[in-house]
Amino acid sequence: MASNRSESLVKLAERLRLYNPISTQSSKIQEFVPKNQELGADPIPNNTNSNRAAVLVCLFEDPQGHLRVILTKRASTLSSHSGEVALPGGKVEEGDADDIETALREAEEEIRLDRSLVDVVTVLGSFTNKKGITVIPVVGILWDRNTFNPLINTAEVAALFDAPLEMFLKDENRREQEREYMGDEYVLHFFDHETENEKYIIWAITAGILIKAASIVYQRPPDFQERTPRFWSRNRQ
Repeated sequence: MASNRSESLVKLAERLRLYNPISTQSSKIQEFVPKNQELGADPIPNNTNSNRAAVLVCLFEDPQGHLRVILTKRASTLSSHSGEVALPGGKVEEGDADDIETALREAEEEIRLDRSLVDVVTVLGSFTNKKGITVIPVVGILWDRNTFNPLINTAEVAALFDAPLEMFLKDENRREQEREYMGDEYVLHFFDHETENEKYIIWAITAGILIKAASIVYQRPPDFQERTPRFWSRNRQ
């Protein structure tokens, strides 16, 4: 199986395994620092489950060797963020050992992505939304896209698609809006992505996570100024 893995994807996985998030308020690319122990996520305290979530940044290569990321459109019937584009994931549930397990479990429930197909390589710094939910991005590699046979859970997901990871560093098909929250002025980025069947808008924390992931993967900052909300990093881990 390993012989079918592209050299570029293997090298990327090796590099990401050495990644440690370093908290910073700037838009600089975070450093790569060797870890002193094998990849793992901190155990989840029992009293934080209601305000903690994890999402899966699942990367794979297309036939041309370009990195793509799996995304979903949330069902219109959901009580929060209905109809919006999101990464597979959700809130911590009782029994989840860590953030990695939460992200993989949610991906299985939402789009039937078998966790055995995903090679988790790193965990990024957390993002916190206005409601105080802390979201942990878990980065995984899907070595062979053809092994993934999705089945959408229509109670949670309206559509499944993928997008080029590098698009989140480019100033193409991007719009921005200035916002203010409790005296903090920041910018929200909106990325337009079109497939054969539908047009999608990727924005808010999902866009922020993908900008950060793309910056780390491609080892360069975006072609635009980020100006992220301060509250995104208020509980950064």
